[in-house]
Amino acid sequence: MSSRTFAMIKPDAVSRGLSGKIISRIETSGMKVVALRRILMTPAQAQGFYIEHKDRPFYGSLTGYMSSGPCYIAVLEGDNAQVKWREIMGATNPADAAEGTIRKEMAVDLEKNSVHGSDSAQSAAREVSYFFAEADIVS
Repeated sequence: MSSRTFAMIKPDAVSRGLSGKIISRIETSGMKVVALRRILMTPAQAQGFYIEHKDRPFYGSLTGYMSSGPCYIAVLEGDNAQVKWREIMGATNPADAAEGTIRKEMAVDLEKNSVHGSDSAQSAAREVSYFFAEADIVS
């Protein structure tokens, strides 16, 4: 069943010139990039985006890092998009990520793990609408 998910290429991957490789992986997986934008998140945007982590000890570091440089944000569309994108990304901790995944091959460490993806349909809906209007998405 076709669905949408949110994807982000984080500042570490953008600064190392990996954006094209990551987008290529998305497209060769059979998913479509139906919206894409390069942004520099403000600290307030990063805090709002990661609000569910506000009580966790890494929140300040995470939001500081996410507003430290440009990233690409995208809406992906395809069969079981959330599940498929999370499989392509690999485990959050690159040390635990499967061989062949983006995080295993490209991540610097747990925080600078190159990509973000929604973990559920509900998260995808919230994250997509946080940055994109429906008019921005072209299937």
